[in-house]
Amino acid sequence: SAGEQPPCLSQFHRDGFLVLEGFFSTEECDSMRSQIQGIIEGMEVPPHCRTEFSTREQEQLQAQGSSDYFLTSGDKIRFFFEKGVLDKKGNFLIPKEKSISKIGHALHAHDPVFKQITHSSKVQELGRKLGLERPVVVQSMYIFKGLKDLQKPSLLAVTPHQDATFLHTEPLGRILGFWIALEDATQENGCLWFIPGSHTNGITRRMVRAPSGASTCVEFVGSEPTYDDNQFIPLPIKKGGLILIHGEVVHKSELNSSESSRHAFTFHVMEAKGTSWSQENWLQPTPELPFPSLYT
Repeated sequence: SAGEQPPCLSQFHRDGFLVLEGFFSTEECDSMRSQIQGIIEGMEVPPHCRTEFSTREQEQLQAQGSSDYFLTSGDKIRFFFEKGVLDKKGNFLIPKEKSISKIGHALHAHDPVFKQITHSSKVQELGRKLGLERPVVVQSMYIFKGLKDLQKPSLLAVTPHQDATFLHTEPLGRILGFWIALEDATQENGCLWFIPGSHTNGITRRMVRAPSGASTCVEFVGSEPTYDDNQFIPLPIKKGGLILIHGEVVHKSELNSSESSRHAFTFHVMEAKGTSWSQENWLQPTPELPFPSLYT
């Protein structure tokens, strides 16, 4: 009857996440991977990654360049590198594709392949099943999850977090992540881990834009809780699988200790009906790219 949800969706509301194996085809996954290869081949290393520094003042300028590059990436396709992979001149110490940690944050708007996946009829249908009335796409990222052969494995583990810490709305509960495995994600290569049911307690901290003139571009407000490792369960998923992620569910990923990469494409959707997007979020819609509707 109307108003009743399919069993899997009640599971989503209970756990705060849902695994849908085989949501995308092998061909769709491969098209995203080859598209990203082409994007990397044409990549220019951003100036703030290339400068050789001497003075404190120049270091501050570089940090500012790095902040601006991040803060203004919401409507562009930009490159974010692992630590220690570039020398001071911006030359790669290891192959480029192993040096990038992610590409974001508007692949869904500017790249035909990622746009087509994000707005695919099956994603739209899932949005309707979830009862989303006016969903808009706020950001997208291609995540590489590099290998342990980096000299300095740095950001390869993602600490426990809630997406709503970074993408805050009033009221809460309006952010939904779509996480697509472009290769099998296993416990060895850094699959996602979740605390089931942890999406019902609100959030305890927020990342906000720092006041202008501050030393960093963003700051955290509130406290970071400590989570009990035993509460997390791993969600290995095969290539083509989709994980739906509630904006407040606590999740993490561990180091990739395997010999294989773990590529993923992820995007976030906001139910815009009756929702206000925080002016303090790092990511802001722009005149060039207002958040596009998921339904086309």
